[in-house]
Amino acid sequence: MRALVKKSTASGVVFAPPSKSMAHRMLIGAGLSKGTSVIKGISQSEDMKATLDCLTALGAKCEISGDTVTVTGTDLKNLPENPHLKCRESGSTLRFFIPLCLMSEGAEVMLTGSEYLFSRPLNVYEEICVRQGIEYKKEGASLKLKGKLLSDNFRIKGNISSQFITGLLFVLPLLEEDSTITLIPPVESLSYINLTIQALKVFGVEVKWQDEKTLYIKGNQSYSAVDAFVEGDYSNAAFFEALNTLGGNVEIKGLLEDSLQGDRVYKKYFPQLLKGTPTINISDCPDLGPVLFAVAGALHGSVFTGTKRLRLKECDRAEAMARELKKFGVAVTVREDSVVVYPHDFHAPVEILDGHNDHRIVMALTVLCTLTGGEIEGSQAVRKSMPDFFEKIRSIGIEVTQYDA
Repeated sequence: MRALVKKSTASGVVFAPPSKSMAHRMLIGAGLSKGTSVIKGISQSEDMKATLDCLTALGAKCEISGDTVTVTGTDLKNLPENPHLKCRESGSTLRFFIPLCLMSEGAEVMLTGSEYLFSRPLNVYEEICVRQGIEYKKEGASLKLKGKLLSDNFRIKGNISSQFITGLLFVLPLLEEDSTITLIPPVESLSYINLTIQALKVFGVEVKWQDEKTLYIKGNQSYSAVDAFVEGDYSNAAFFEALNTLGGNVEIKGLLEDSLQGDRVYKKYFPQLLKGTPTINISDCPDLGPVLFAVAGALHGSVFTGTKRLRLKECDRAEAMARELKKFGVAVTVREDSVVVYPHDFHAPVEILDGHNDHRIVMALTVLCTLTGGEIEGSQAVRKSMPDFFEKIRSIGIEVTQYDA
């Protein structure tokens, strides 16, 4: 599906969508709780559907009504027979749920998803399974697991995805013995780990920093059912704030000022891009990469460091944005851990843009097209995280038409 975006200026009020990062965590916390939780502020995105499907496969009961999900928790030690977890294209779902599948001694669990999803690294879990004698069999776009995770003093590289840390933090408190996780420096995406700790606390589960690189997880804890809401999402709100940086006048509502979300740092980075050509490290906020590259391309350029993990997202986001920005006349150099966007003569795209089956690429390109007009192929990718993105865009005065090409 293509989106035809006409040159137009954004103005009005928009509510930030619920935080996808926190929504995953709140739903899983509810799924592990004794009793029934009510979680408000859940979007009907593909990633949320994947997490709900996987909770159901593990024995939780999930009832959806609008943006509210009522979850009756499951006992991971007594799973349904041979559960099959369908993770779709959600990296968070896959990495969060693998440890959840390692709590029942005899169950053989299968996780499946898209081929690209299973091409993304899972080495951290594989190494743990091999070390603890857990059956780990990955074939194509599927993974079979059988065995029970044991408490341990885990040592994990701090510059890999924090999703592995989060996955372990969900289940280690349920084990009989205490555990620690030591992060080997450098540590990236620390804000996402703290977001997990905050979510666990909502359900009565405590994880403590023993020191700046070691997490202490007391065993034999349990999750308690709660009624809670999901805060607004800074990651996706960034696209609307980008419109302001490029001349719009959009009021964004629904964001917590004291949020622990690392992506709130866009409030510092966008003004820097507006004033000059800064050097910006995005190792702690990789999801902001595409929109920061887009804004830099439309303004004065920038040097971005800490970008190596962008190649492990829904697509290689650094290369994808370099290819699409070139259509606007913007030169980009992609290196192993940095991206340079050069000052240039920004102009309307010379050909149809490609969304690369990546929601954040589509949304970043849409922001640019409000300045020049343009067509984006694969616009349906926004369903992954913000299915009503184009509705929100239209509500603030941007002219967009979606059609089948």
